[in-house]
Amino acid sequence: MLWTETMFNVKKPIFAMLHLDPLPGDPLFHPGDAMEQVVNHARHDLSALQKGGVDGIIFSNEFSLPYQRQMSFVTPAAMARVIGELMRDIAVPYGVDCISDGLATIELAAAVDAKFVRGTFSGVYVGDGGLYNNDFSMLMRRKAELQLHDLKMLYFINPESDRNLDTRPLTDIAKSVVFKAGPAGLCISANAAGQEVDNHLIRDVKAAVPDAAVLCNTGCRIDTIVQILTYADAAVVGTTFKEDGDFHKRVDWQRVKAFMDVVKSYRSSL
Repeated sequence: MLWTETMFNVKKPIFAMLHLDPLPGDPLFHPGDAMEQVVNHARHDLSALQKGGVDGIIFSNEFSLPYQRQMSFVTPAAMARVIGELMRDIAVPYGVDCISDGLATIELAAAVDAKFVRGTFSGVYVGDGGLYNNDFSMLMRRKAELQLHDLKMLYFINPESDRNLDTRPLTDIAKSVVFKAGPAGLCISANAAGQEVDNHLIRDVKAAVPDAAVLCNTGCRIDTIVQILTYADAAVVGTTFKEDGDFHKRVDWQRVKAFMDVVKSYRSSL
């Protein structure tokens, strides 16, 4: 049995993204913005996601654009404040993702008792933000220093918007990362956030690493999720849960519920 089934008590769990507003220091955090508003918006989205019936939640600094490879201290501090203020209301397993900074992600997880993290912890990539080199030997040692032995790490192995400089087939990369680092899960993405992942790619990676959870990381919609879960062990869902499916809007609990109703109907057939 995969750890995802044990943690969430369901097959094929849905990890919902909770996108935090721009945070202090971010270019989109404008004069007059306040952390109180960030917390209130996050509280709204948390309530909507849980009311709609998601299985787990990943808190991310989605609007800290453009993302920092080495994050300013204020960003994880602000994220910790938000999660801390919401802690008593969180009713499902939750994780964190300090986007593009694996070390900040692991250290934030320690501060807020997260059960899982998602991020780009391995590999070398190039994109709009320049060269992105990840030292997973350092990250794994920091995880051990912080006594996070039960923390589940979900690795991007083909992050959207960046190109991997490793030219091996993705299945070979997956097998290598699993052998060297033992990640709890691998996140398979399309070329950009919101785009659909090739289901055959998910199938091939799962066949290569059958003991790791393989997650569809982008492009999940109500009309595609059943087909995706035919191949993936779980899915990460963000934009489609928002009002009108608009990345910039707040979460709509009715859209969440409609989506989760389809997922639950599919699960009942397994």
